[in-house]
Amino acid sequence: MRSAPRNLRLHIGFLGRRNVGKSSLLNALAGQEVAIVSPTPGTTTDPVEKPMELLPLGPVVLVDTAGVDDEGALGEMRISRTRRVIERVDLAVLVVDGELREFEENLIDELRARGVTTLVCFNKADEIRPEQRALNDLSVRGIPYVVASAKTGDGVEELRQALLRAAPEDHFEARRIVGDLVGAGDLVVLVVPIDDEAPKGRLILPQVQTLRDLLDSDAAAVVTKESGLSRVLSVLERPPKLIVTDSQAFEHVMSTAPESVPVTSFSILFARLQGDLGEMVKGARSIEHLRDGDKVLVAEGCSHHPIGEDIGRVKIPRWLRKYSGAELFFETVAGRDFPEDLSPYKLVIHCGNCMGNRREMLSRILRCSQANVPITNYGITLALSLGILDRALRPFSPSH
Repeated sequence: MRSAPRNLRLHIGFLGRRNVGKSSLLNALAGQEVAIVSPTPGTTTDPVEKPMELLPLGPVVLVDTAGVDDEGALGEMRISRTRRVIERVDLAVLVVDGELREFEENLIDELRARGVTTLVCFNKADEIRPEQRALNDLSVRGIPYVVASAKTGDGVEELRQALLRAAPEDHFEARRIVGDLVGAGDLVVLVVPIDDEAPKGRLILPQVQTLRDLLDSDAAAVVTKESGLSRVLSVLERPPKLIVTDSQAFEHVMSTAPESVPVTSFSILFARLQGDLGEMVKGARSIEHLRDGDKVLVAEGCSHHPIGEDIGRVKIPRWLRKYSGAELFFETVAGRDFPEDLSPYKLVIHCGNCMGNRREMLSRILRCSQANVPITNYGITLALSLGILDRALRPFSPSH
């Protein structure tokens, strides 16, 4: 509970060719053996993540990657996973061992096109020094660089300082989950169903983070199951400022809460926190146009063992078929998996992405936009299918 959630940490990715010393640099920066180091090219396979505190900046995740020049069928799989890392990093360290060639220049162009702050690190300075011409060229283009040697430790502190300077200034500015919707002293009711999918002995991350955000805002919170909402409302001296519910209890909560009390869901709050609420509401409107045979992609940001009435695999398909009256086909992906080709789908429905970061969610929204495929999320989908979307969005209107 004391450490910052991974989804709020600044993600710093180490990218470059095979065997340029990405893993060695990450280990030197972290001060411990996080990634396996070997002179054999292609040692790093899957991305390796290390959460740590990069003071005085704050909580970060260092991400080591496979070389993006890997070879063969296995190499193509490694490159694919590295490219997924590019979609979620907030700051990229491009590691080179001597000079910038066309390969590195293309990677710089791709990162800058995505709006990812990029820092070039010339590693192995104990063996080969970069040409002054290359350094001057980077300076002219406004690309920061460091000359270092992970082997000797020279330049590692300079790399740390360069990361501090290059970090996006607005990353750690407070992005509120709910705190900007309420004031000090306001009361908020959180409706948390306890069913077969609820983790034993704890709350799920969106519920915990919402509760913490309310405490940071000096607001008060009452937590109840949906079956206890009516009793909670009856004993309160005044109506709550807001009710936040799990999307699966939407129907019960909306029928129980007075019309004058604003109601929304954890999922909709996270659509705003992690992505683009307006774009996802727009995507939900496309549900009206689904027809027989259309294919819908359900994307989960984490991996879990589905049981019972799983929301992504059972409830949403059932509700959407009923709402649209169409024979729809559903595919599900989880974790880091997200199709390169989105053209087969008429709609993407994403989870709240509480386990991913905002950069990754925005990248997925952008890819959907480029493919002309609408995207929405679980909570917005359920609210629309129940005919309560307008009320669920009311807390975000200027009048509130």
